[in-house]
Amino acid sequence: MNELELTGRARTHIVDVDDPGCALHRDTVQPFLEMRAAALSAGIDLVPISSFRDFEHQRRIWNDKYRGKRALYDRSGRALDHGTLSEPALVDAILWWSAMPGASRHHWGSEIDVIDRGALPDPRSVKLLPIEFSPNGPFARLNAWLDENMQHFGFFRPYCTDRGGVSPEPWHLSHAPIAEGALHQLTESVLRQVLESSEVDGKAELLRRLSDIRARYITSVDSPCIPRYA
Repeated sequence: MNELELTGRARTHIVDVDDPGCALHRDTVQPFLEMRAAALSAGIDLVPISSFRDFEHQRRIWNDKYRGKRALYDRSGRALDHGTLSEPALVDAILWWSAMPGASRHHWGSEIDVIDRGALPDPRSVKLLPIEFSPNGPFARLNAWLDENMQHFGFFRPYCTDRGGVSPEPWHLSHAPIAEGALHQLTESVLRQVLESSEVDGKAELLRRLSDIRARYITSVDSPCIPRYA
């Protein structure tokens, strides 16, 4: 993956999938479709509600949250008051749930946020909070199925364990054969170059803390099981 693809500024590595509608790395498409077919056979309509995101999409999410145009949550999923947060606290509150532009794993096309479309009357009501994947949540069955089966197709959850950085995201799946190499390529110098050349709110604070942000929010993730997809 070249640096433009790595940081979401190009999509030459991406293939658009019609059913279900999503955009994935060309080498992730077939494993995902096979995993979806296996889930369907178990009565689970596994669909992505987010897949590839380019740099501009991630920048809009970041800037909207920075400006208070989107909701902010604490690490437990409780709403935060934007107006009470200092700039460092605001940056952390965004990073708990959203990557800074250029650093999102969704740029790689290896990442999908998934739900069971058949588990809710209106999938548009999904908030993507951990409680939805809890034993009493609507996606409890999907959660258990993924625990048992996703590794057979090369997928894992990078945000399964609370490591003090990104909050646990049981809906976020990563295709290990692509993601592991991309994470290694995403160096501090690559991130610094992207930030310095872009209009991102809070850029000075991000650059000041970049080394710590990379260590805490980017590289501190769970490791995959050895993928058994071939």
